[in-house]
Amino acid sequence: MSALDFYAHVAVCGEVLGVGLGAAPETWEAALGATCLDVPGGGLLRRDYGLVEINFAPDQPGGQMSCFGFGVKIQRLLYDQSPSTVPSPLSRAYGEFAPRVPFKELQTAILALGHTFELDKHNTSSDMDCFRVSASAARIHVVADPDPYGSDDPDPDGHQRGDVWSVDVW
Repeated sequence: MSALDFYAHVAVCGEVLGVGLGAAPETWEAALGATCLDVPGGGLLRRDYGLVEINFAPDQPGGQMSCFGFGVKIQRLLYDQSPSTVPSPLSRAYGEFAPRVPFKELQTAILALGHTFELDKHNTSSDMDCFRVSASAARIHVVADPDPYGSDDPDPDGHQRGDVWSVDVW
């Protein structure tokens, strides 16, 4: 299994190591480990594992916290190559994670799993395209313009047109 297989699995199945929407913080911790940053606020909890960021809310007033959305933040790998950016359970399962993922490669992997996708025009902007994956809650964000502010000083080591920015499940 490779990192590309991981991204395709998240996009198609909406889960990370068997955990997905509706799961409690403890379940995510059992899958990804205890090394994370918790950011509480407004009755919500954001748990940041570096590559994976999870959002929790009470499932009912005063109820237990459960996941209402998560994202695989691939863009973080370009500028943060520290070992802690990719949770060790993911590294063990999928090997090395490259700092860049071309959308065409992810597209091929998703199509091979029998799913299609389409441009989500409501969530697309001039600098980022958003694609919905069929029969999934996933959205794939892809860099459309690596220089959205027109600085004419593109970073050759930075993001390039067609790079996957994130895979988000809501």
